[in-house]
Amino acid sequence: MLFKHSDKIVLASGNRGKIKEIQSILSEHTIITQQSLNITEVEETGSTFIENAILKAKNAALHSKLPAIADDSGLVIDALQGAPGIISARYAGENATNMDNLNLVLKNMQHIPNSERSARFICVIVLMRHANDPFPLIAQASWEGKILTKPQGNNGFGYDPIFWLDKENCSSAELSPAKKNQLSHRAQALQLLEKQLLSYTL
Repeated sequence: MLFKHSDKIVLASGNRGKIKEIQSILSEHTIITQQSLNITEVEETGSTFIENAILKAKNAALHSKLPAIADDSGLVIDALQGAPGIISARYAGENATNMDNLNLVLKNMQHIPNSERSARFICVIVLMRHANDPFPLIAQASWEGKILTKPQGNNGFGYDPIFWLDKENCSSAELSPAKKNQLSHRAQALQLLEKQLLSYTL
């Protein structure tokens, strides 16, 4: 059976910002959250974005008996040897807030010159038809920018206020939600996933 827009897909994320973005970009599909099905988030024990995305999608598919989609994403900073990377959401500790994580990045970058502040957001999206799917859909993308010395803007979430975009001449947090949903790493990955879904068999 070819994928139909009316079919439900479980979204394996508890991050409100991610949920809002993914539901907006995949608005033609019926996306339900794992929280609405009382599915507990799985521990992210992978060493890469792809491994963690598969772990999350597999867990949601297993407990929902439905196709599941999961995103694993993060900020990769060259001057910090790739940190925060896969621990972007918990860079400052397991119970860290977005501001805690952001402030730790700024602290660790305080002596880095502007010419060496290159960074990128990475996003990997995985769609699994079922928990034992041997051939999940995988889409990945990156969004290039650099790290500011202080936050700018009130939109978005996470590290958006310190992620500067040369082409837009503003931070990610200064973009409108609609504009961000056209440009971001998550938007790019979801657009790639959408193309694959056109002929995907569930």
